[in-house]
Amino acid sequence: MTNDLPLVVWAGRWSVSRLPPDAALPEWALRPSRLTVIARTAEELSIVTPEDEVPAEVIAERGFCVIKVEGPIPFQATGVIASFATPLASAGIAIFPVSTYDTDYVLVREADLSRAIDTLRRAGWKVKRQPSA
Repeated sequence: MTNDLPLVVWAGRWSVSRLPPDAALPEWALRPSRLTVIARTAEELSIVTPEDEVPAEVIAERGFCVIKVEGPIPFQATGVIASFATPLASAGIAIFPVSTYDTDYVLVREADLSRAIDTLRRAGWKVKRQPSA
């Protein structure tokens, strides 16, 4: 079932920001976007959001592209992330995976995107690019 799900590469750039665990949610993280992920633990507040929303002074890893697994993916499905993470890891491409109720997303560095797409296609995935807006 895994490589039967198409992958869609989104236009645009995202960042992964790190704030103190007790920080208030910043206004820029609450703006509507195609993908915003807010995760708070005892150690940190992490926010995935479009790069242009993140103020320059915020600690962030920038320059990520989003690859979306066209879901929904049933909760009982196993190995979805592993099925695309494994070939990417073998190619030396780091990922930042994110899961939602319906599907999975993987963020890869913009510099690695073309190689990631080629690697995934060789692994049997159908990868398409979203047209730029």
